[in-house]
Amino acid sequence: MSEPGVLVIGGDYRGLTIARSLGRCQIPVWVAHTADDRIATYSRYTTRTVPWDHDRSEAEGLADLVRLATEHSLEGWVLIPTSDKQAELVSHHHTELARYYTLVTSPSERYELAQDKRRTYERAEVLGIAIPRTWKVSTMAEVEALDLEYPVLLKVESGVIDNPITDKKVWQIDDREQLLARYAEALTFPLPDGLVMIQEIIPGGGACQLSFAATCLDGRVLAWLTARRTRQIPMDYGRSSTFVETIEPPADLVEQSTRTIADFGLTGLVEVEFKRDPRDGQLKLLDVNARAWGWMAIGTAAGVDFPYLTWRAALGRHVEPVPARVGVRWVRLTTDVPTSVKEILAGRMTLGAYLRTMRPPLEGSIAAKDDMRPALMEVPILAMRMTKRAVDRTRNKTTQPA
Repeated sequence: MSEPGVLVIGGDYRGLTIARSLGRCQIPVWVAHTADDRIATYSRYTTRTVPWDHDRSEAEGLADLVRLATEHSLEGWVLIPTSDKQAELVSHHHTELARYYTLVTSPSERYELAQDKRRTYERAEVLGIAIPRTWKVSTMAEVEALDLEYPVLLKVESGVIDNPITDKKVWQIDDREQLLARYAEALTFPLPDGLVMIQEIIPGGGACQLSFAATCLDGRVLAWLTARRTRQIPMDYGRSSTFVETIEPPADLVEQSTRTIADFGLTGLVEVEFKRDPRDGQLKLLDVNARAWGWMAIGTAAGVDFPYLTWRAALGRHVEPVPARVGVRWVRLTTDVPTSVKEILAGRMTLGAYLRTMRPPLEGSIAAKDDMRPALMEVPILAMRMTKRAVDRTRNKTTQPA
């Protein structure tokens, strides 16, 4: 009897990491991909691909997942979403989808503790875990009344919402006039009330940004590692990591992360992000990502194969805790090179220092010796995506009223 397979929602480099991890273990992997994100579909470890519309409604997404399970006999397969929006779909319809799939996403009441930053920070304060100074605002009058030290960040409290703020992750605000203008602009976006917040900028770049990555089951951490997000894009408060290193586990990072995961009761893949504030040495909680994260492949190279361990845990199989190898590096070259060039030109990094970070053991986000086709397809896919975006921008400009 064959092993239960995996349906991955998302064909980007996160989906590729999952497909390789499980495919190498002879576990069948199907990948549901969008037109833009399909690098995982070129992997030799992807058994079959199916289209996925990122813009579909939750009801349509639910119906499609049920149809895939029933029409293709995927009942009991492990369902792994890779983005905030996909994970939210699974969490909102947890009971229904659990009739067809084995789930590694927490049900909505737990998932929202991680997804909604307002709730995340409220729980952190209850747990005695430090957070950046944050101002929650709902009206222009509340913004006008603030007395702030600039610069600050303006951000949305949920990564699921698509708008010009979340496209960049945050907006940096340099003075009061810009704050009022940017907040007024934010009010024009389709945002639920109270989902905009203002936050202090903690000094220090990626070297101060630390992560605890884990496979979990009902709040119990089964396997984990700690890492430093040395480079990211943008560098000071990046939307995504470009260069990550596994590190000796800081005791406070491990303790605060495991306590947060236990309090939230999270299941599946979880990454907890902190930044160590050089002003007082404290860790400040930034995010809790209760779904796949971009640099998961570092775990495989470091001896903690997160997708495979998560598959085992979901099926009720034993997960043996394994100490992660320290000093393993991961890079996404297509974003790390331009990020590093900017740092070198600005005098914040030397070429020699950059080249030294490229020494082994080094894991790539796309390239793999046993699976070369995705690397060969990466540049053409990026070129097509950039061309499509340029055409869309031009079309939008021409259709706007004069």
